[in-house]
Amino acid sequence: MITIGVDNKLEIARSTSIGLYLTDGENDILLPNKYVPEHYEIGDEITVFVYLDHEERPISTTLEPYIYLNEFSLLKVNYINEFGAFLDMGLEKDLFVPFKEQARPMTQGGWYLIYMYLDEKTNRLVGSSRLNQFLNNDELTVEEGEEVDLVVSHITDMGINVIINEKHKGLIYKNELFEELRTGDRIIGYIKKIREGNKIDVARTKIGFDGVLSSAEIILEELGKNNGFLGLSDASHPEDIKTVLNMSKKTFKKAIGTLYKEKQIDIKDNGIYLVE
Repeated sequence: MITIGVDNKLEIARSTSIGLYLTDGENDILLPNKYVPEHYEIGDEITVFVYLDHEERPISTTLEPYIYLNEFSLLKVNYINEFGAFLDMGLEKDLFVPFKEQARPMTQGGWYLIYMYLDEKTNRLVGSSRLNQFLNNDELTVEEGEEVDLVVSHITDMGINVIINEKHKGLIYKNELFEELRTGDRIIGYIKKIREGNKIDVARTKIGFDGVLSSAEIILEELGKNNGFLGLSDASHPEDIKTVLNMSKKTFKKAIGTLYKEKQIDIKDNGIYLVE
């Protein structure tokens, strides 16, 4: 089955003057000449993205879009007309976001975090910046300690609101963040805690002992880059540790304690040394 809005692996069925026709065994779709690879043979498999062209016909492309079906991405508004906004999704055709699907009125040139879905009535790909309707914490598919994919949603006084695995809402607390993040950034995180009401606290580093080991690996890597010396110690200011290692002083102290016990480092007044 050829699916709109995602990558499809299809077989090259035949060559024509306007391009290649690809097939899934039941249905055919055109890959226009501009996207035809330099070398191919009939029967080869090729991965293409499928969408509707300007005449609402299914079409394929080897271009990689900025957003996929049922996913979130930060997109730029190319233009606005009486029906809504049209955002650059990396293809010849822009992604339509009707006015009713705009959390706030969009402006030309503005960047917005968008969710792309398939309109069942028109079979068109449509975008929305009203994100909460596509996120649900009623039935969670994650557990505490699990590694998850995150999309940065927006920044508040409490911290960074994130989208978890394209499904759930979560929060990274401000005092636990040691890097600069922006809306639309895709990062890896860990489920720190699931609170009452299925509210999810998220961390950027692994939880518990695994987190200490991960931080220890970062310190060892930094030592390797600096000829076995790092000018940080128990007495270092938290901001200095944050600047160099992107971790809290508490995490740093636990990590160097583990490395010291394992006799991988030596701790002196002026910093830590890698044991040869």
